[in-house]
Amino acid sequence: MAGFRHEWKIEINAMDAAVIRSRLRAVAKEDTHGRGGKYEIRSLYFDNLRDKALREKIDGVNAREKFRIRYYNKDISLIKLEKKRKYNGLTGKESVLLSAEEAQKIAEGDTSFMVHSGKKLLTELYSKMQAQGLAPKTIVDYTREAFVYPAGNVRVTLDYNIRTGLGGTDFLNPDCVTILAGDAGIIMEVKWDAFLPDIIRDAVQLPGRRVGAYSKYAACRIYG
Repeated sequence: MAGFRHEWKIEINAMDAAVIRSRLRAVAKEDTHGRGGKYEIRSLYFDNLRDKALREKIDGVNAREKFRIRYYNKDISLIKLEKKRKYNGLTGKESVLLSAEEAQKIAEGDTSFMVHSGKKLLTELYSKMQAQGLAPKTIVDYTREAFVYPAGNVRVTLDYNIRTGLGGTDFLNPDCVTILAGDAGIIMEVKWDAFLPDIIRDAVQLPGRRVGAYSKYAACRIYG
């Protein structure tokens, strides 16, 4: 399906992660967007009063979507609104750039500018905020290490130090308080286009570890 990618999510521990790092450094390249392949991610996720996005994830609904606003390494000069879609086990993502002022307005519930923004994805979010009651729900913070492999457009990431913030209005404040999301461990994600090369398939195999349906957003909703 055009625009969609395959995705595996596997929950691992620190020893597993050390093994994976060693293997991937031998066959793949660290993501140049981070320092030593590592960077910090902050996202503000949207849901409604019935927790539609959360319930669809928990229930394993085949076709679902989530909206989020995201920036990296505490740098609010590059902020994106993203819509992540899931269909038949495949994932797709659309994004559009936001200014810090636009992101702050959305976080505070000021949506009046969205309908005339000229940005298709922003207009769609506005429509669903009005029709479905979508609103900023929770902050999700974590550290990511990323490796890339050109054949198959492969990207392998290790996400850890997963933290949650219960409010959304402090989203752009780098010092806003977040707390560890329970016992959330390390999540390895493997994403690829049409095929997954054997060299990567072999590198990410771990005894006793299986592909699951882990959600950082769901983990960060344990407190509300």
